Amino acid sequence: MTSTFPAWIYDGSEIADPFGRGEAAVRFLRGLKHPKSRRPDHALHLDPWQERIIRRIYGPCHPDGSRIVRTVVLLLPRGNRKTSLCAACAILHTFGSERVNNSEIISAAADRKQARIALDEAMSIINMVPELKAITSPQEYKNRIVNKRRGAFYEAIAAEAGTQHGRTPLFVIADELHAWPKRDLWDVLKSGLVKTAGSLLMVATTAGRGQENIAHDIVEDARKVARGEVDDPSILPILFEAGRDEDWRDEAVWHRVNPGLAHGYPSIEGLRQLAREAARKPGERSAFCQLNLNVWQDHSTDPFVDMEVYDEGAAPVDLDALEGEPCWLGVDLSSNGDLTCVVAAWRDGADGYVVHPWYFCPADNLRTRAERDGVPYPLWAERGFITATPGNVVDFRVVEDTIRTLCTRFRVQEIAFDPHLARNTLNTLLDEGLPAVEMRQGWMTMAPAVKELERAIVGKRFTHGAHPVLRWNFDNIAVHTDTAGNRMFHKGKSRDRIDGAVACAMAVARAAAGDAGGSVFDSPDDFKELMEFLNG
Repeated sequence: MTSTFPAWIYDGSEIADPFGRGEAAVRFLRGLKHPKSRRPDHALHLDPWQERIIRRIYGPCHPDGSRIVRTVVLLLPRGNRKTSLCAACAILHTFGSERVNNSEIISAAADRKQARIALDEAMSIINMVPELKAITSPQEYKNRIVNKRRGAFYEAIAAEAGTQHGRTPLFVIADELHAWPKRDLWDVLKSGLVKTAGSLLMVATTAGRGQENIAHDIVEDARKVARGEVDDPSILPILFEAGRDEDWRDEAVWHRVNPGLAHGYPSIEGLRQLAREAARKPGERSAFCQLNLNVWQDHSTDPFVDMEVYDEGAAPVDLDALEGEPCWLGVDLSSNGDLTCVVAAWRDGADGYVVHPWYFCPADNLRTRAERDGVPYPLWAERGFITATPGNVVDFRVVEDTIRTLCTRFRVQEIAFDPHLARNTLNTLLDEGLPAVEMRQGWMTMAPAVKELERAIVGKRFTHGAHPVLRWNFDNIAVHTDTAGNRMFHKGKSRDRIDGAVACAMAVARAAAGDAGGSVFDSPDDFKELMEFLNG
C-alpha cells in the first residue's frame, strides 16, 4: 500500500506561493516570541518541518488569490509541539497576515480544560509582544481574546458545552478530535465554515481508538488523499504515523513519526523509558503505540482478535445465494437499552463460516443513546443496519417475527438462546414447532464457542460482510481467561456493546456442532439436558 508519510516536508521541493501568502505567514510567525524559547529575545522559532507546513497551507492559491487548502489534517504524536503550532496559527488569523476584520477564530476540544490549552498558549505568546498586547483584550469569562483594532476574536470552546449554533468561523482548530465524545459540535462548526469565504479547518490530533468516531473517519479520508486514491487538493494530509506491523521498539521508526526528535523534542530518553515500561506491560505498550507513534488502536485494550485480521473477512455476503444452505441462529436478547441481535451462521467449506446479523434497538431517544455509546445509531438505523422498534425497550415481538421470516427464508437448523432473558420467546417459538434451543452463557458452553470463533477469524475463514455494528461489537470485546486457558467475552467499559459478537459465537458454535442434515440433537430437550449437565 502507498505510504501516507508527508515526504514533501523533507524533499526540498518547491511550494507554490504566487501571491506571497506563505511567505507573509512565515514572516509574521517569526516575529512572535515565546516565553519558553531559548533563542535570543525569546524569538519564536519555526523548525524547518514546521515552516514547510506553514508554507504548504498558505502558499498555494487559485488564480483569484483564494487559498487552495481548506482542510488540514495534522496527525502528530505527543510532544511534537502541536499546541504551539496551532496557537501560532490562531494568532496569525486573529492578528496577522490572514486576519479578516470581525472574524471568529475558534479552537474546539473535548472538554473545557483541553480547550483552554491552545488559548492559554496563544495568550502567553501575545504577552511577549508589546505591539500585540496593546491591541488585545482578554475576556476570561468568555474564554476569548479580542483584537480591539480589527474586531476579530479567538475563542476556545468545548464539545461538552453545547452545539454552538449560529457560528460563522474563519478558522477552526479541532484539537485532539479522537477524544470528542460526540460529533454535534463538529457538524455545527463544519457547516459554519462554509458560510465564510477563505475559511480554514485544522484538525490536530493524535491517534485514537476504534473506527466508530468522527476522528477515524477524517483521518481515513486524509489517508486516501495522501495515497492518491482521492483527488482533493483542498485537503492537506500531514500524517505522521507508524504502521501496525512496524517494530514499535525501533528508534528509526520513532524518528520518522516524531518530526521534532531531530530538534530535541520530545525527549528521546523519555521515549526510551516509556518503551522499557511498554516492553513489560501490554497496556503501556498500547498507549505508547497510540500516543507516541500514532498507531490507531482497536477499541478494546485487551482485544479478542486483531481487528485488521477481522477486517480481512469483509467480502460481501450474498444472502440470496445462501437460501438453500443449512443455517444456525444465535440470539442475544437485551435488557433495557442494550442491543438485541440475531446472527445467522452458515458453514463455508470444512472449516469456515459466513455470518450475517440483524440488530434491534429502542427507537425512543435514539440520539441520546448514540451520545451515550459514542456511535451513530441514527445513521445505522437510516441505512438499515439496525431496526429501531417503537418504545424505550426492544419490542421482542419484532425480533420473533424476524426469526420466523429467517426460518421461512433459510434452512434454519437451530435457534440458540441464552434462557436468562429469552424464556418467553423461546417457549413461543417452540410451541410453533421452530427449532429453538437453550445455550447458557457459562464457561462450559461459551469457552468452546469463543475458541472456535477465534480459530475461524485468525485462520481467515470467517466472512462477515463488513457489517459496521458487528465490527463495533467485536472491537469492544475484552477477554477474561481462566486458569485453564479458557477465554470468555466481557465488555471493556460499561457503555460498550458486545451483543452481536456473543450471538455470533453462539451461532458459530452451533454450526460447528451441526451438519447439513439438521441438528446434532434429536430434540431441543436433548440439548437442554446436556447444557444443564455441563453447567452443573
